[in-house]
Amino acid sequence: MEMIRQERHGVPFYASPDPAWAGTAHGFSTRLGGVSPAPIDSLNLGANRGDAPDNVRENFIRFCAAIGADVDALVKNHQVHGDFIRPVTRADIMVRPEVPGAFEADGLITDEAGVCLTIFSGDCIPILLYDPIRRVIAAVHAGWRGTAIGAAARAAEAMARDYGCAPEHILAAIGPGISPCCFETHADVPEGLHSGMGPDAAAFIRPLSREGKFSVDLKGANACWLEKAGLNRENIAICSACTACQLDEFWSHRVQGGQRGSMAAMIQLL
Repeated sequence: MEMIRQERHGVPFYASPDPAWAGTAHGFSTRLGGVSPAPIDSLNLGANRGDAPDNVRENFIRFCAAIGADVDALVKNHQVHGDFIRPVTRADIMVRPEVPGAFEADGLITDEAGVCLTIFSGDCIPILLYDPIRRVIAAVHAGWRGTAIGAAARAAEAMARDYGCAPEHILAAIGPGISPCCFETHADVPEGLHSGMGPDAAAFIRPLSREGKFSVDLKGANACWLEKAGLNRENIAICSACTACQLDEFWSHRVQGGQRGSMAAMIQLL
């Protein structure tokens, strides 16, 4: 499976073109196509980035229109770099799209149509999951800590355990995030991956010439976690775009620190 850059109504986004995803509205945003001023120009979807609420609302309206989602059906979380996957229903839909999420979780899951799961990133890895047979969706935020403890796998396991999904039916889309070309770390990140993944971690860690420095492939590690949870490799699409390399298209927390907006990943059952 692949992910491609698409554009509708002047708003670019990444999504899977595979017909198997047709039962959902889904997409990963860029920083382009919105109304927010510099330095968070222009499609800032973060309610806590210092942007005017009216700008955030308009940006959500534009992005949801681009991917075909319902702007009045958003469910958000307060991300804490853990692996808790929260089941949600229509009762959890936000009153207004510009309001930040309140409950602590790094993943959302539902089998209710008309609920738009929304997670945020600015280098961390956003992951969307969909079972077209059981009609269940999940959205996961996985920074290096969430990757190390298998947040994506926890979501796939919850889909199987709590909603009756067969792992081999689950489709996964791993969105834009920091890539090995730019994710240079100290030993704490490799140590975290080794602690969580065991020997499997070695494939995603490359020592650099500078002592004590490493390059880490978070996207590959998340794909590995999903395979360990039972997903078929051919059902896992990985976006190659690097948020730290492509600052004309994305924001990067590592490069820009607090002077940035937030991208979002969304998925909704149609």
